[in-house]
Amino acid sequence: MEAILHALSDPARVAIFAGIAGVDSVSKCSVFANIGDRVIPKSSLSQHFKVLREAGLIRSERQGVEMRNTSRCGEVDARYPGLIAAILNAYAASSGAACVSAAPQA
Repeated sequence: MEAILHALSDPARVAIFAGIAGVDSVSKCSVFANIGDRVIPKSSLSQHFKVLREAGLIRSERQGVEMRNTSRCGEVDARYPGLIAAILNAYAASSGAACVSAAPQA
């Protein structure tokens, strides 16, 4: 739980995770280089993905030269029911985005 809360305490990481959790398809790392009006350097982006991966929030697979990321919301929600949905809804409320539901994903 500490790793999850630490990973999602950073505004850039929670934005990245919200973007991954909000889609049913696999997301490339490069999609998240621009968050809002900010450009995240490639080295910082790699570090953000590493923290999310180590916290068990995402799964990354290499396809050629790209890393493809999928959410592990379903697995996390099975262990900590409602945690991810609460965090993502709080993020959505603070960022002005629509509320999201962390529906279990395979």
